[in-house]
Amino acid sequence: MDAFYASVEQRDNPELRNRPLAVGGSRQRGVVAAASYEARQFGVRSAMASSIALRKCPDLVFVKPRFDVYKAVSNQIRAIFSRYTDLIEPLSLDEAYLDVTDDLPANSSATQIAQLIKEQIKQETLLTASAGVSYNKFLAKLASDYRKPDGLYVIKPQQGPGFVEGLTVGQFHGIGRVTAEKMNQLGIYTGLDLRGQTEAFLTRHFGKVGHHYYCIARAIDHRPVTPNRIRKSVGSENTFADDLTEQAHLIDQLIPLVESVWSYCERTAVRGRTLTLKVKYADFEQITRSRTTLGLLSSKTTLTQIALDLLATLFPLPKGVRLLGVSLSNLQSGERPENGQLTLDL
Repeated sequence: MDAFYASVEQRDNPELRNRPLAVGGSRQRGVVAAASYEARQFGVRSAMASSIALRKCPDLVFVKPRFDVYKAVSNQIRAIFSRYTDLIEPLSLDEAYLDVTDDLPANSSATQIAQLIKEQIKQETLLTASAGVSYNKFLAKLASDYRKPDGLYVIKPQQGPGFVEGLTVGQFHGIGRVTAEKMNQLGIYTGLDLRGQTEAFLTRHFGKVGHHYYCIARAIDHRPVTPNRIRKSVGSENTFADDLTEQAHLIDQLIPLVESVWSYCERTAVRGRTLTLKVKYADFEQITRSRTTLGLLSSKTTLTQIALDLLATLFPLPKGVRLLGVSLSNLQSGERPENGQLTLDL
C-alpha cells in the first residue's frame, strides 16, 4: 500500500488531502509513524523524530494513529488477495507476498493478477497500492518499490541479475544503513560489487547472513511464500516526555511494557525464550540487554523479574533515559513449561 496510514487519514478527512501529513505524535519526543507523499517531498520519513520533521516541513499536520481502522482496511485488502490465492504471507498491515504459481486462471499471468488486485483495492477502499511481480520474493519486493506510488513493475527471469547489479547496496531490501556503510568501507557500493565477492569473504565479514547476500547479489532467493508464519518477536516501548534518572520511575514505566508483551502472548498462545531490554539515553545512544532461557518463558511473573534484573544492571545510570522498550523473541506457538538454566547475553 502507498503511504498506507497517511492515505487512510486523507481518504477519511477531505481537509487533509493534498497536505503534508504525518501520522504520529507531534510532541517534542514524538515519532512519525507514516508520512504522506506531500510530506515526503520535504524529506519527512517514517521513524523520524517529530521535532526534526517539523523543522523540515513547518506546515506539517500531525494526526494520531487509528490502528483499529488501519487493521479493518488491511482485512479488506487481504480478502481481495484471497480471491486469487491461499498462499499469502503478510509482512505487516500494508504489505504481503502472494504466490500465484499454481492458482493462475486460464490465459492469465501474474502481471494481470497484480493489475486486477490493484484495481479492486482502489475500487473497494479508495486507496492505491503498488505491486512488484517476479520469480522470487527478493525481486518482487524490489519491484514493488520501484514505481511507487500506484506502480506496477515486472522483473522477468532473464532481467533479474542485471536489475540487481545496477542498485546500490542501500537499495537492497534487508540491508540497512549500518550494514550498507560497512559494505561501503569494504569497497562494496553496488549489486555488481557485491556479486564480485566470494561467499567466504561475505561470511567472514557478515556472519551467517553473508550466504544470503551472496545469493541475492545473483538474484537468487529460494524462500517460499509462507502463510501464517509466526512472528519473530513482539515488543513494546515508550518515549518519555522528560528524561528519567530514578530507578523507581523507570520501574514504573517498565511494568506496563512487560504487561503489553505478555498480553500478546496470552492472546496468541505464543511464548518465547529471549527477553530484551532496550534503552535509549538522552543523547540518543542506544543499548540493549538480553537474557535467554533454555525453556520457554511461561508466566508474566518470570518476564517481569527478568526485565527488572536487566534494568538493575544499568545502575548507576551514566545519563538520563529517554526511551525504554521490552521485546520477547525466539517465539514458538503453544505453552511449554519453563526449564533449564538461565544464560545472560550482554
